[in-house]
Amino acid sequence: MAIAYLGLGSNLGNKRHNLIKAAALLAERGGDILALSSFYETAPWGFVSDNSFLNAAMKLETTLSPLELLETTQEIEKELGRTEKSNSSDYQDRVIDVDLLLYDDQILQTPVLTLPHPHLHERRFVLEPLAEIAPFCVVPVIGKSVAELLELLRE
Repeated sequence: MAIAYLGLGSNLGNKRHNLIKAAALLAERGGDILALSSFYETAPWGFVSDNSFLNAAMKLETTLSPLELLETTQEIEKELGRTEKSNSSDYQDRVIDVDLLLYDDQILQTPVLTLPHPHLHERRFVLEPLAEIAPFCVVPVIGKSVAELLELLRE
């Protein structure tokens, strides 16, 4: 069994329902939810929109490999109405976004998945909910805990 941390976000439709539905589907298809953060209302990051986001973080115990879990998250996104995945230069409004942030202590770089998530340390909307459920989790490559990374963003 592996421990994965995921970030969830929504800024279209019934945002709370979208996050709850995504979490339920992850529990059904991805593994056991060990922790789910509170929902945080945040401004869009990387693009301009009139729609605020609801964000959360999840700790998931899973038997899926990182790539299998990524595939599962993408299937859930499509099922909930996400039509396309943003690339790093073209963010947009979305019904649901599920990002694989950490997977055990693995460091991975493939054309479809980078672990830890390459922007994790830059995003307060990811670090705040993650710090709620895993403040002492050390992020590989960076070598700092989630709480330490969040504190650096606050400075």
